[in-house]
Parts: sequence; structure tokens; C-alpha cells
Amino acid sequence: MAARAAGPAPRKCGRGEGGARLRGGSAAPGGGRWRRAAAMEEFRRAYARLCAAGGAAPQEAVLRRLRELGEAPGRGRLDLAAQSLSLETCGALGRLLPGAAPFAEVALGDCGLSEEGVKLLLHGLCSNTTVKSLDLKGNNLRTMGAEALGKLLRQNKSIRSLILEWNSLGVWEEGFSFFCQGLGANNFLQRLDLRNNQINHHGAGELAMALKRNASLQELDLRWNNIGLLGGRALLNCLHSNKTLKRLELAGNNVPSDILKAVEQALDHNQDRQTILSETQNRACMLSKEILNLKDEKTKQFLDLMDTIDKQREEIARSGRISAGRVSQLQEALKEQHSIMNSVKAKLQMTEAALALSEQKVHNLGELLSAMKQEQANMVERHFAELQQQKQEGADREGKLFRDLSACSEKNLLLRNQVDELEKKCKVQQDQLFQLKQDLTNTTAELKLRAVQAEERLEMEKRRLKQSLEDMESLRLKEVDHMTQHMEASERSLQDRVQRLEAIRIALEEELSQVKAAALTERGHAEEELIKVRNQARLDEQQRLEHLQEKLRLMTESRDEAQNCCLKQKQMVSEAQAKASQLSLHTDGLRRRIEELQQDLNSKEQEKVTEVNKVKVELQEQIGHLQAERAAQEGLREKIAALERQLKVLSSNHREALLDKEVEISVLLEKLRMKEADISRMREEEAQRANLLQNAIMAYIQGSPLRTHSSRK
Repeated sequence: MAARAAGPAPRKCGRGEGGARLRGGSAAPGGGRWRRAAAMEEFRRAYARLCAAGGAAPQEAVLRRLRELGEAPGRGRLDLAAQSLSLETCGALGRLLPGAAPFAEVALGDCGLSEEGVKLLLHGLCSNTTVKSLDLKGNNLRTMGAEALGKLLRQNKSIRSLILEWNSLGVWEEGFSFFCQGLGANNFLQRLDLRNNQINHHGAGELAMALKRNASLQELDLRWNNIGLLGGRALLNCLHSNKTLKRLELAGNNVPSDILKAVEQALDHNQDRQTILSETQNRACMLSKEILNLKDEKTKQFLDLMDTIDKQREEIARSGRISAGRVSQLQEALKEQHSIMNSVKAKLQMTEAALALSEQKVHNLGELLSAMKQEQANMVERHFAELQQQKQEGADREGKLFRDLSACSEKNLLLRNQVDELEKKCKVQQDQLFQLKQDLTNTTAELKLRAVQAEERLEMEKRRLKQSLEDMESLRLKEVDHMTQHMEASERSLQDRVQRLEAIRIALEEELSQVKAAALTERGHAEEELIKVRNQARLDEQQRLEHLQEKLRLMTESRDEAQNCCLKQKQMVSEAQAKASQLSLHTDGLRRRIEELQQDLNSKEQEKVTEVNKVKVELQEQIGHLQAERAAQEGLREKIAALERQLKVLSSNHREALLDKEVEISVLLEKLRMKEADISRMREEEAQRANLLQNAIMAYIQGSPLRTHSSRK
């Protein structure tokens, strides 16, 4: 009696909790609250329509509870406890519950449900997808109710908590066996309350078999039943295979203390196992994340390595192409040199023409170098003037932007002063305006920083380009001076050799003329001595011929040396041409680099202009929004003033209605106290009668021969 009388206390706590949920739900977004209220109103209308279609009037208590739930939808709890529900009401609710209901908890405790009504309600809940908690406390469920509960546990996949306290499920073994089979097939229920259900050791055995198959139940309350020693052992044995049950209450079941301790140890083991399993899962997740991070890093490193390898291959290929081009140029130069050598060997007189041609080429190259130098100087001046012009344009644009920003900041200050005068509802707009100001300062700082960086890059590129041009010009001047000096020295040496050869030729011709004159003069004087001195003359002529041959040999050697000098000079001229081509290529590369820098500057200038335009457009949009919001706030002020006037009228009417309602509530409370006293007295009498009936049945069973016969079986 004491345990039964203590039953309604948890329900009062549940109502308090529901009230707390109602107060917490009032802070939910307005759209969700209205949608849930609309769904609840539709549910109430459907209930009334189904009752009318069945030829029965809807129960006022049910309609009132549905209306209260619709007015406070934040609770999400259909509480029909202590309401006597008719069979028609159960049938209508059973047809409305399939699918998605507008509540997550259903409380049907102490409703005096019939077997058919329970079957209809549970049949509707079998296909429900939103109800998470079901309370059927104190409904005296029997065989048909147990079978309906078993079917519900087999088919429903949303219920997590099932309260069956103060029923008689354990009295009917077949129905309780069907219920246990449904529990074994369920993998979604987490909490089951079976207190005061007269479950004996046979029912405990069925529960143990179901718990061996169940893999989701975490809390099971079996207090105040008749489980006994055998039932406790069966539950203890099932805990060896069930690893999910964390809480099992067995107080008031005549279970020995050693079995209770063993059950607690098994439950502690399950809790430890669950904690270890959760820790291992967390660690596995962390390890998988670390492995993914390592894989990402490895892929990044591999991609970087492949990029470096590709770059090296490209550099090697480019150097190979450059070297192949140089080799081809050298081969062509060698072929030209071979042809020049053959032509020089064939004709010695072509040396002077080749020297004149080489001098003309050197002169042309000097003119080309001077023209290129002048062109580069003009290009540098032009680029410098363009950079100065762009810098001036950037400064003008920055000044214009600063003026626009200052004007915008002044407008923002004016708007801020106007917004400060509004009421508390405008605080969010002030925060937005302050954030906008911060964004503007950030954008201006970024623009300044980008402009400074662009100027620094331009200065660096100018210095680097100027330094490279100066180095190239110095190298060209040195090479040209070296070539001109070498050419002048070779020309002077060749002229000296030619002059020496001409002096030797003139000396030989003079000697020959002198010899001829001496021979003519001596011929008349030496005709008598001709025979005597013929041999001597022949010897002298032979010596002179040998001397002349030696002079001719020396002349041929000097000619060969002059040819070699010409060949060297041509080689030097070809080298100078190759260097000049390389310098021209380098200047073309520098020109392309300057063009690329100019394009980068243009793109950056365009980005800067687009960003500034974007900021201006955003400022204009925000100013328009602020003005629209200001107009809306003025309209809201007028509406608020009208509503305040209406509120005053309604508050005065509401006070009068409250006074009337308080009088009615006091009268109803007095009636309610009297009803509760009558109900408590009737419950005590029913409990006494039930205990007397149970004792009489037990005494009859113990004294009847059927008991001995069943024990033999």
C-alpha cells in the first residue's frame, strides 16, 4: 500500500519537468513554434473528426489537453494521465498515431484502458516514427495487452523509453512470453520499467532469454516483483552474454544478497566495457584522422617532389636546347671558317678585301651596339616616365578614395548618431554599423599596404633592371674596346710585315739591276777572262740563286703567318657576332620581362579599382538598408504606440477576467481536493481488496491438489 501510494509522486515531478520544458521552449524560434502549434491544431481537429465519424462525441478532457499542448508546443508531450479514455477515443488516437506525430512523449498512466483500447493504441504506435517515450503505468494490462506490447517492440523503431509500472503482465505467462520475444527482437529500446508487475521466476527466465538476444537495452527496473532465487540466477546468467545493460534494479524481489552483488559486478563490468569501447572508438577516430593527415602530408610532399623533378627536367631540357643551339652555331661558324681558309689559301690578294670587310663589319657592329644602347636608354626613360605617370595616377586615385572614405565615415557617424537615438531594438544595427566601419578601415589598410608593396616591387624591379643594363653596357664596352684594340694591333702588324716584304722586294730588284749593270759592264772587260772565271761566275750565281730561294722561302712563311693572323681575326669577328646575338637575346628577354611587369601592374591596378568599386557598392547598399530599416523602425514605433494603447485596454479587461477566474479556480480547487480524497480512499479500499483477493488465491492454490500435480509435471 505504501509503495502504491508513493506512485503518483513521480508523475507530479514529470509535470513540473514538462512545465520547465514549456518555459525553455518559449525561447525557440517563432517559425518552429507556429508550425508545431499548427500541427497540433490539425491533430486535434482530426481527432474530433474521427470521433464524429465513429458516431461518438470527442472527450472534453482529451480536447482540453490537446488544446493546452497546442498553446504550449515547446513541451512535445501528450499527457493524458489519469484520464478515463473510451474505446472510441483509443481507436481515433490509434488511427492518428502512425507516421510522424507532433509530440515525442505519450503519457497514458492510470487511464483505465481496456484490452481492446490498448490494442488499438499500440497498433497505431507500431508504425510511428517520432514518439520516443511511452508511459502505460497503472492500466492493469493483461494477455492481449502483453501481446500488443510484444508486437510494438518488434515493429517500432523510435521508442527509447517504455514505462509499464503497476500492471499485471507477469500473471499471464503466455502473454508475458510473447512480450519477452518482442523485447528480444527489439534493438532500439534503452529503458524499460516493469515495477510491480507480479513477475515470478518463470517470467524472469523469459526476460533473461530476451536479454541474451537484445543489444540495445541499458536500464531495466524490476523492483517489487516475485522473481526470487531462480529468477535472480537466470538474470545473472544472462548478463554473461548481454554486454549493453548498465542498470538493473532488483530490490523487493527476495533475491539473495550474493546474487545482487554478482549482478552489480556484472553491470559494473558492462559499464567498464562500454567506457573502454567508447575510448577505443575515440582513439580509433583520432588515429584515423592522424593517418589521413599523414597521408595528406605525404601526398603534398610527393607532389612537391614531382614538381621539383619536373622543373629540373625542364631546366635540363632548356639547357640542352641552348647548348644544342650553341653547338649548331659553332658548327656553322667552323664551316664558314673552313670556307674562308680555303678561299684565303687560293688567293692571297683577298686578304686585304677580307680585312676591309671585317673592318666594315666591326664598324657596323659598333653602330648597331650604339643604336641598341640608345634604344635601351630611350626604353628605360619611357618606362620610367610611364611608371611615374602610373604612380601619379595611383596617388590621385588614393586621394580620391581617401576623400570618399572620409565622406563615408562622416555619413556613418551621422547615421550612428541617428541610430543611437532609437530604442533597444536597434542595438543589432549599431553592431552591424560598427562592424562595417571596421571592414572599411581594414579594406583601406589593405589597399594602402598593397599600394606600398606594388611601389616597392616597382622600385626593386627598376633598380634590378637598371643594374642589369649597366652591367650589360659595361660588358659590351669592354668587349668592343678589346676587339678594336686587337684589330688595330693586328692591322698594324700586317701593315709592318707588308712594308718589310715590299722593302725586301725593292732591295732584291735593285740588287738584280745592279747585277745586270755590273754584268754588262764587266762583259766587255771580262770577255777575255770569261773562260777563266766562268766556273767562278757559275758558283756565284748558284750561291745567289740559293740566297734568293731562301728569301722567297722566308716570304712564303711570312705570307702563311699573315694568313693565320687573318683567320684568327675572322674567328674573333665571328665570336663578337655570337656575343652580340646573345646580348640581343638577353635584351629581348629583359624587354619581355618589362612587358610582363607592366601587365602585372595593370592587373593589380584593375584589381584595386574593382575592390574600391565593390567597397563603394557595399557601402551604398548598407546605407540603403539602414535607411529602409530606419523607416521600418519609425513604422514600428507607431505600431508599438498603437499596441501599447490596445495593451492598456486589454490589461484592464484581463485584470477583471483574472479576478473572476481566481474565484472560479478557488471553487474548483475545493472540489478537486474533495475528489482526490475520495479517489485516495477508493484506491486504498481497492488495494486492500486486491491484497485480500491475492492472499485468498494464494491460499487456495497452496491448499489445492492442482499445485501438487503441477509440481510433479
